[in-house]
Amino acid sequence: MQRTALVISAHSADFVWRAGGAIALHARRGVAVTVVCLSYGERGESAKLWRQPGMTLERVKADRRKEAENAAGKLGVADIQFYDLGDYPLHVTEEALCRLVDVYRAIHPSFVLTHSREDPYNHDHPVATDFAQHARIIAQAHGHKQGEKVLGAPPVFLFEPHQPEQCNWKPNVLLDITEVWDQKRAAIECMEGQEHLWEYYTRVALQRGAQAARNSDRKITYGEGYENVFPHVVSDLIP
Repeated sequence: MQRTALVISAHSADFVWRAGGAIALHARRGVAVTVVCLSYGERGESAKLWRQPGMTLERVKADRRKEAENAAGKLGVADIQFYDLGDYPLHVTEEALCRLVDVYRAIHPSFVLTHSREDPYNHDHPVATDFAQHARIIAQAHGHKQGEKVLGAPPVFLFEPHQPEQCNWKPNVLLDITEVWDQKRAAIECMEGQEHLWEYYTRVALQRGAQAARNSDRKITYGEGYENVFPHVVSDLIP
């Protein structure tokens, strides 16, 4: 069976900045990656679009969706879904929760990527993380939709927030994304509504790459950092 992965993104650009390298890397290795965007980031993360005369909420949503779809194509995403739950604030509904549980059960991801547990600058991000974890727990429940194959225990990795020190986020996984950096940068440049972040996340990738090289015996230029939620279960300690 083809391996799968699930990325749960609060806004339509988050998966690009924070996990684009992991997505492209695993897609290149044959993993079918599903991305769920809970909102378009139409209110709080689309300032450039709102400065245009006559802009409307629906036009902003449409532009943000197009950007995300273009970026997903650059990264090799197998499926991208948009829940349109609003942002600033993000409104999590029971219907959306059940929908995400169904996604877990449908694809049985090998791993899950989502936001940090804390973010005092953007409450939507920890809301998305809680939402992702809640759905994972329900998908593991034998009493939920009896007869379906229950979810196992896919590892959950929390990708890097914009200001990690303020979010109590500490990376304990450093991923080498050097071989797919060109794809990630191309996806970043699809996010035209937030052009001011292009160079910021390039610098982040270089910094994590330098740290990854320091913590290994490999030449690494670009990296991504993740915080592992659950313990890894291993047969030996040889990396």
